[in-house]
Amino acid sequence: MSGHSKWHSIRHKKAAKDAKRGKLFTKLIKEITVAARLGGGDINANPRLRTAVQTAREHSMPMENIERAIKRGTGEIEGATYEEVQYEGYGPGGVAVLVQAMTDNRNRTVAEIRRIFEKAGGNLGASGCVAWMFKKRGVISISKDGVDEERLMEIALEAEADDVSDTDGSFEILTSPENFEAVKAALQKAQIPIANAEISMVADNTVRVTGQDALQTMKLLEALEDHDDVQSVASNADFDEDELQRLSA
Repeated sequence: MSGHSKWHSIRHKKAAKDAKRGKLFTKLIKEITVAARLGGGDINANPRLRTAVQTAREHSMPMENIERAIKRGTGEIEGATYEEVQYEGYGPGGVAVLVQAMTDNRNRTVAEIRRIFEKAGGNLGASGCVAWMFKKRGVISISKDGVDEERLMEIALEAEADDVSDTDGSFEILTSPENFEAVKAALQKAQIPIANAEISMVADNTVRVTGQDALQTMKLLEALEDHDDVQSVASNADFDEDELQRLSA
């Protein structure tokens, strides 16, 4: 899981910058709107909406913004209609890339995503070309500071987490999507600080990239993350730790 964890650590740092620019709020509002449209506006009866609202609150989104996004989704107030789209492709060195997006203009978005792949030396592929390499998982990152590994593992596994691993300065907990909220709640009850928690697409296996391929892959992933319609990016790229420090400096 090292490639997944290392890319996530970069994404977490980037997320702080995105929050300042308001980009994170835009992505969260889209997720809330679509979740409400697909499953209704009651967070108690709509797990996806409940997770989206919790994430928004954790990032200090005002409740009025959340309520407005829910009402747009349920049709109580007017707003753009977003549809979920998934793009799949390959980056430098044969790295698999899976992009989750929400758009109100499918033709515009696919053209722009294709250009991002091509500019980085990759290519946008057909539907299904890489999706089989990924599974939807709950991913919870815990800083090692002041956290006892044995206690953490006991709490996580008792809450039915799938795995707890040690990854370069943090612990990573993997769960099924169904057990994600229960594991997260157990950690919060135990007062274990959570650095980041999300439902994400996780690759079964990773591909190691070095040198120019690593540089171009990093540029590709960051450019995709920066696109206004992109909600999340998953990759099976595994970066060498020393090289990762250089690339993210």
